[in-house]
Amino acid sequence: MLKSGAQLPREHGLERALSNRHIQLIAIGGAIGTGLFMGSGKTISVAGPSVVLVYMIIGFMLYFVMRAMGELLLSRTDYRNFADFAGDILGPAAAFFLGWTYWFCWVVTGVADVIVIASVYVKYWLPVLPTWIPAVAVIVLLMLLNLPSVRGFGETEFWFAMVKIVAIVALIIAGIVLIATGFTNQYTDTHTGETIEGTASLMNLFTIGGGFFGGGFMGFIMGFQIAVFAFVGVELVGTAAAETRNPEQNLPKAVKAIPIRILLFYVGSLVVLISVVPWVAFSKDESPFVMLFSLAGIGAAAHLVNLIVLTSAASSANSGIYSTSRMVYTLATSGDAPRVFAKLTRAKVPRNALFLTGVLLLSSLVLLLTGLDKSAGFSVVTTISSLCFMFVWTMILISYLVYRRRRPHEHAASAFRMPLGRSMPYVVMAFFVFLLWAFTQDPETLIGLIATPVWFIVVGIGYLLLRKNPEHARLRADHIAKAAQERRSAVEWRAGRP
Repeated sequence: MLKSGAQLPREHGLERALSNRHIQLIAIGGAIGTGLFMGSGKTISVAGPSVVLVYMIIGFMLYFVMRAMGELLLSRTDYRNFADFAGDILGPAAAFFLGWTYWFCWVVTGVADVIVIASVYVKYWLPVLPTWIPAVAVIVLLMLLNLPSVRGFGETEFWFAMVKIVAIVALIIAGIVLIATGFTNQYTDTHTGETIEGTASLMNLFTIGGGFFGGGFMGFIMGFQIAVFAFVGVELVGTAAAETRNPEQNLPKAVKAIPIRILLFYVGSLVVLISVVPWVAFSKDESPFVMLFSLAGIGAAAHLVNLIVLTSAASSANSGIYSTSRMVYTLATSGDAPRVFAKLTRAKVPRNALFLTGVLLLSSLVLLLTGLDKSAGFSVVTTISSLCFMFVWTMILISYLVYRRRRPHEHAASAFRMPLGRSMPYVVMAFFVFLLWAFTQDPETLIGLIATPVWFIVVGIGYLLLRKNPEHARLRADHIAKAAQERRSAVEWRAGRP
């Protein structure tokens, strides 16, 4: 059994097979969720043009989470992911709670993705096909792509991300053309039912339906609870750290590019959408991408966007299969999961951990066969997922704060320091508290907020059982002694500074 944060011997460890292009596109794919393609219509209809500010604020906050994660991952070469550094810095309990919660996040998200793919996107083209068939096909296909080697995941996610990028760039170009030509069309105001005429212009962000904050204060607040789910997976690049070539170079590149990606893909596309179509004409039940591509004269717009969102959902499920298998592998090598999940194939793939995820994704068949459709409970599921991811992001920030206090010499020597590291972790965590309040403002998200503690009760019971293990007691004692020594070393280091 290894201590939290310790790495298996090289010949038994994961293989660093993900190249720079893989890690860059994995970072992009993680930052662009299905919520942008389908959920942005609801966000715009609720918040109005201020949705642009909503996405900017969330992206700004999560950038600092990523910078904290980046500095921590690069501070020691044996860190494979954030469960490793949380266990090393905060203790075995933190690794257990963080690892299993992150696993739970992606299992829930993956099941939801499979359900939506089978009951919505595939059914759009093949309405008579039983939904369990595409569900099984998606799970089997993604498992087969991930089993041979980590490059299978990297290549799949690379092309999934490329589809997202091409779709967004095409939308932005089409929108710019419509704005430049002063495109005019008639729309139905979804709030009043009236027919309105709109001309494509950047001024639509400020002059229509009450202006930039046309959705009102509560509309602006509600935008946060909807939009935060779109950023789920932004930390995925950290899960791939142990399988990334030259992490000292490639991880910083991927993290630094996040603001540019958010400005281009989220803010850019939303500004174009609202400039072409008055925000009051957007429907929460229709993808704004379909609307704009239709206006651009693309007759197969609905089919095109259906392909895009299917790819995006498959990308999310693919990420879930990859990240859960690697997290369970990490937990198993640290003694927090059965050792059977620590076994690797000749290609350095945690096959048993992959099979565990595949079996759990098959639970989507039960939900499909019992009549769970595309909307039943979806808001509750996305809320639970968002809250669990917020817990993961918070644990990363707490790990960073403790790291700075106990290992100031490592922070001083870091080549990838988090900017504003003294204050921004507290600012971001305060923002997460604000998000918790926002989730209480809607009945559906409130149900998810109330239900989420059930998971932490379950994982807490699991940890109480694990604590009885003498080996785990030794790990806790070793961590306490190590932390005390690091505190003493930190005091001496600070005292010796000029």
